[in-house]
Amino acid sequence: MEQHSLLSSLQLTLPEGQGAPDYPPAEQVLPQFLQLFASVGSQQASSKAKRGMVRDLFAILEVVDCQWLLGGYQGNSTLIVVRDLVVALSTYAALPQQEHDGGEFSSKDPSYATAADRAADVSLIFQSILVKVEAAKRSEELGCKAVGSFLRQVAGPMYIFAVTHATEKPWSRPRTQSLAQELLEGLLHVWDCQSVPEFLRGAAEDDEGWFAVVMQSLKPELTKETWQRNPATKHVFSRTLQQVTRPWLGQHLEKVLPPSLLLSDDYRVENKILGVQCLHHIIRNVPGADLCQFNRAQVVHHALSNHLYSKEAQLMQVVLPCLLDLLPVLERAPGRPSRQPPSAVPSDKVLRLVLTHMEPEHQLALRRVYAKNLPAFVERLGIQIARHLKRLQRVIVGYLEVYDGPEETARLAMLETLKRTIQHAWPRMTCRLAVLLQALLRLMWDTVTDRSLTPEPVTAALLQGATECLLLLDRCSHGQVKVLLQGVQHSCQDDRLKECLRKVEEEPVESFIPTEPKREY
Repeated sequence: MEQHSLLSSLQLTLPEGQGAPDYPPAEQVLPQFLQLFASVGSQQASSKAKRGMVRDLFAILEVVDCQWLLGGYQGNSTLIVVRDLVVALSTYAALPQQEHDGGEFSSKDPSYATAADRAADVSLIFQSILVKVEAAKRSEELGCKAVGSFLRQVAGPMYIFAVTHATEKPWSRPRTQSLAQELLEGLLHVWDCQSVPEFLRGAAEDDEGWFAVVMQSLKPELTKETWQRNPATKHVFSRTLQQVTRPWLGQHLEKVLPPSLLLSDDYRVENKILGVQCLHHIIRNVPGADLCQFNRAQVVHHALSNHLYSKEAQLMQVVLPCLLDLLPVLERAPGRPSRQPPSAVPSDKVLRLVLTHMEPEHQLALRRVYAKNLPAFVERLGIQIARHLKRLQRVIVGYLEVYDGPEETARLAMLETLKRTIQHAWPRMTCRLAVLLQALLRLMWDTVTDRSLTPEPVTAALLQGATECLLLLDRCSHGQVKVLLQGVQHSCQDDRLKECLRKVEEEPVESFIPTEPKREY
């Protein structure tokens, strides 16, 4: 039998004979390995020595059986040794530490390549350990009880290691990604889980999954002083959080809310976006009563409101939907007065601020984001949108006047906003009829005379949306639109525009009976 250099370094001798049982017991090998591994320095020569030790350990694990690894474990001390081994190897393959205020390394940085090579070696060791654990499940001497105790020590660090390297990131390499994905699948297989969400939350509502264990392992890396040092920590946290949904997430609220707020409060836009996405997932998957306890919802609202002053379109795209889902929670909070002045209602305050920013905004990307989310705000307020009609009218008219590129995202969204506003606040539309009619006719004329690269489906959608707005205005004004449009159709030369106007003129005059749109909470 070959005597591995690792065993020679550990000053352990092999008895005469053949077969895996001739190796010194694991309770002797692993503690001495950890001691020797920790004593090796970080210089280049020491790094090669460590890599040789890791590969020798893998060679040993490949030939021993589950009895060698798990058979001698009769107490917590030996299980802790294995946990320390997993943690030590994860640390060995960890990504390079970053400065608190420094940016992330480039994907071509040599330190990432070194970390990827180390991660590949460690992945093989972890997979070999899981193979032994799977075999132990079928062993009469060990059984599922020993496996459960074993996994409780290593599942958290192994999962974090696998998720760190399983997705495409600047530090990942194809081989490392493949091995890490195999490791994650092996971890699920050992615990008889079909998916990562099932592994984290449990198969049934009353099952205890591994989410709490994983979060406990991540906790030291998610403090205000440490989370920026490892570039993978925020991604592991975010991906893990997204896998756990209602009703499982509520019991872990105290573990996931502080890191999400920490990410959201960072000065880097990409971290802010990640933090807001985490907050949005929490809002959608935690009961409102839990969010309102200890003023948590108010804290989240304050954090999100600060982002409304940003000029980053990508950030605003995640902030506005998140706020829209949070507003119902705030307004149904226990102890909140049933009647409040508009200045104190969160929905009114947020919409007022959004409209204030929308009116002078000139960045097309940010205008599109604002416009796409405005219909949902109108739907959220319902009839109370009447409080904001003066400013909302200016925004709608101003956005309908500006060409928005071939996709016309802002204009289409503004037409949808106008339709919903008419449906909710129809008694207030008659006094605004002239201004809105002029804006809609100008839009229709610009659309049919447009010689740009606007696709035909977009042109048709603009004309259809404007026509629907004219029909709604005509109904709520009891036919006044028809009176104002008299003679316009005959002076129009474009067939498409004439067809739209004909639809309005031929529509029978009816009293406007609003249909309350379905509101989502």
